[in-house]
Amino acid sequence: MNRPIGFAALAAFATTIPAANWLIGNVGTTCVPHGPCLIPVAPGLAAPSGVLMIGAALVLRDMVQECLGRRWTITAIAVGTLLAGLFAPGPLVLASAMAFMLSEMADLAVYTPLRRRGLALAVTLSGLAGSVIDSAVFLCLAFGSLDFIGGQVVGKLWMTLAAGAVLVAFRQRANLVGGVVR
Repeated sequence: MNRPIGFAALAAFATTIPAANWLIGNVGTTCVPHGPCLIPVAPGLAAPSGVLMIGAALVLRDMVQECLGRRWTITAIAVGTLLAGLFAPGPLVLASAMAFMLSEMADLAVYTPLRRRGLALAVTLSGLAGSVIDSAVFLCLAFGSLDFIGGQVVGKLWMTLAAGAVLVAFRQRANLVGGVVR
């Protein structure tokens, strides 16, 4: 991977935070009064619609680390936490910022040591760790309930797997065309 891809991933990562907060209150197949807008993520499972962006954010954070290193990644998490608080609707500010920060730090903590064992393994397991933490923290702080945790984790994992496949494809393409891969 190279720096231009890293900066593109960084920009995309930053957009996922306000997008997730906007989606949760505006887009879904059903919107719960004084609660989130929901989307189906599997048969019988629904989740707040922001899960799609958060699943992508977890993988984009991995791409930032791949291309730009840990310092850029930690800075991106700090800025992302600030953006999560700034762009969240009033009642969701604390939930959004805390869930984002804790899940991204968990993702970082899992991804870094696993990266030596393989990109796909690191992306998948760090995404799972980040998904569970983000879901539990956000749902508890935002809605005082874990009612949607199954759907939250499944929805984020779908996006983590999809985004992870794109990340692996970019890496393979870079190797095939002689790109710089760190």
